[in-house]
Amino acid sequence: MSSDEGQTPCHVHSIFETFDDSPQQELIRMCLHQFCDVERLKTVVTDQPDSTVDQMEATLPRCGEAIADLLSRLAKSISDQVGDYELGIHRLDDLIALATEKFYAFPFKDVPACWRDLFREASLLKFSALAVQGIWGISKDSSRKLHKAPPLSGITIDEMVKTIDMALIMAGPPTSLDTRDTISAVLQLLEKCNSNLASGNDEQRSSKRRRLSIVFQNVSNGFPCSSAFAPPVSNPISRTAAPTFDAFEKHMNKPKDSNIGPEPIIVSGALESWPARAERPWNSPKYLLSKTIGGRRLVPIEIGRSYVDDGWGQKVIPFKEFMNHYILPESEESNFASGYLAQHDLFAQIPSLRQDIAIPDYCYTSAPPPHFSSPLAKKHSEVTQLEEPILNAWFGPPGTISPLHTDPYHNILAQVVGRKYVRLYAPSESERLYPRGTEDGGVDMSNTSAIDVGVLAGWDGTELEREKAQSRFPRFNEAEFVDCVLEEGECLYIPVGWWHYVRSLSVSFSVSFWFN
Repeated sequence: MSSDEGQTPCHVHSIFETFDDSPQQELIRMCLHQFCDVERLKTVVTDQPDSTVDQMEATLPRCGEAIADLLSRLAKSISDQVGDYELGIHRLDDLIALATEKFYAFPFKDVPACWRDLFREASLLKFSALAVQGIWGISKDSSRKLHKAPPLSGITIDEMVKTIDMALIMAGPPTSLDTRDTISAVLQLLEKCNSNLASGNDEQRSSKRRRLSIVFQNVSNGFPCSSAFAPPVSNPISRTAAPTFDAFEKHMNKPKDSNIGPEPIIVSGALESWPARAERPWNSPKYLLSKTIGGRRLVPIEIGRSYVDDGWGQKVIPFKEFMNHYILPESEESNFASGYLAQHDLFAQIPSLRQDIAIPDYCYTSAPPPHFSSPLAKKHSEVTQLEEPILNAWFGPPGTISPLHTDPYHNILAQVVGRKYVRLYAPSESERLYPRGTEDGGVDMSNTSAIDVGVLAGWDGTELEREKAQSRFPRFNEAEFVDCVLEEGECLYIPVGWWHYVRSLSVSFSVSFWFN
């Protein structure tokens, strides 16, 4: 830690008559101290697999010395709040656009690390420039002093959130833990700035509940009660009250039937201590909007009922838009196709939501390898050993579907809000489930079944579609399965390699914990 870390830079302090600890001035200080540090930019490294770069070598110069130099000059300009502000913003937008072009020039996993880092660092500088827009140029005029920075406008906050979220979604979080922590901190400060803006009094220290009532006075207290068709449960999965760590490990490693391996089990009572189920409730639209800077945070969503359907697509939208268009309207009132926030690491993006949940202890058991009966056993056994579970959020309206598929990890699916129907097939049934192969564009879809369970079960589609599906997949009805309705507050253990079909019966918020 440098000797001046945590101190207000003199060029910031000098433009204010007094330097207070308001959220906005602390936000400015952190942006200039961390994001605009030219020396830090010279040492940005990556932890992403990249055959083109030594992981301990600074990556930005690999974009070209001219680009790295321009980035440093822009950082210095923002740090001192001098120069042509609009030109600086345009230059940063140019750098972000250049990095974006490179994202489309390679398969995403093969994008060279330098372009991801350029996208992220240019975005952090743009975020900082937006933060200091109200005090730009004042440091050059020694006769001008401010009591405090002019409040950030709603439009500026919109642009700041969009800028940093696109960086996190497109380029991923930075390698540096210090920079990650700073991103988390400035977003929390921006949340406070937004609350102060909405209250109409930057100095007011009203309670969080009162501020939320002002910001979200038109938001309902709960989710719609509408529900989707609930398939009948034919072969119920066993339920158990929260077993001990040893009992769960025994269930996984000493299966009743060695020809099948460990079987799914529903665990009740494991989520009762989660704040998301109590004092920080995820079943409250107001609470979720408050954790997303008034719904401004951007989230990637899937458009369409299922990712194997025709017309399915993806887009990135503000959380508030996702809620207003896809979650809050009653099903019959919505004019939009189904929208699903699916398999997204929301908790890396919004760490404060991560504090509302806890990784189940069961994820740290000695998990068995993929079962020998799975055609994907060899492929799944080559998956890298995880140091920590992979967390993903699944949030959507009634009727959203995850088609029949299998994953390379053991999974604990925690149902925080709402209900889901889940049907599971053992790996030994794979042949009767008609796995897809490599499809157009070289995409490996071998973990996904070609079967639409809803159509063949008679829940979806027409009679003609069902007859065609039966003709195309004659062995499907021979496959044995287990199923359940996963209720709010329950967890479902899904062993590695087990095929599963998931159907939301209500507004549903789930968290999956992958482990191996």
